[in-house]
Amino acid sequence: MRSINCFRKLILLMFGLFLFSIGILLTIHSQLGAAPWDTFQIGFVNHTGLTLGQVSQIVGATIILVNIVMKEVPGWATILNMYFIGYFIDLIEVFWLIPTARGLLGKIVMLLAGIIIMSWGTYFYINTGWGAGPRDGLMLGLSRRLSINVGKARTVIEISVAAAGFALGAKPGIGTILFALLIGPAVQITYRLGGKDPKTVKHRTLVDDYNALVSLRKRPASVEKTLRISEDS
Repeated sequence: MRSINCFRKLILLMFGLFLFSIGILLTIHSQLGAAPWDTFQIGFVNHTGLTLGQVSQIVGATIILVNIVMKEVPGWATILNMYFIGYFIDLIEVFWLIPTARGLLGKIVMLLAGIIIMSWGTYFYINTGWGAGPRDGLMLGLSRRLSINVGKARTVIEISVAAAGFALGAKPGIGTILFALLIGPAVQITYRLGGKDPKTVKHRTLVDDYNALVSLRKRPASVEKTLRISEDS
């Protein structure tokens, strides 16, 4: 039963990451301005021979290391988020599954669709309880280090990476601002529709899994010791 539940969570996690990747590309292809993190990554792409997905993986891995320094321990979902969002982005782009928007109305619709789809992607992968994404961990880590609420921490991060992307040659647009303003409310509405509260999700970290494995290995020895004591008495 436990293995079935883990498999179900894995399916939902991968589905969430795939949705998130689609949402990212929809906002980019809307041509109204990508999300702040994607603006930074596009700027990075402009100075390397790497794909957007590969840059996403490198940035994600770097953030995980920074989070560990700030004592934000990753979970399996954190690792899978770092790798597979980049993988799915490149896979979708190779097959040209998302066209470039045309006309102002089409661009607006594509941008809003991207935000909504990303919020559902967040909903599915966070609800597995296997760890938040690298960027979410960075937000939590900074809020604790700077003694500010997560909203302010997110704002600082979003402005900083958007500015870095601009410095690298990427062009933020109205879509960048709309994303920063709408992604939070969109996630909240998604959770209301799903009938769940993200605050109630308890995440397992890699340390939790390691401790559980160590405990499992020690269990047979303790059971054997208990049996010996009972036999001696």
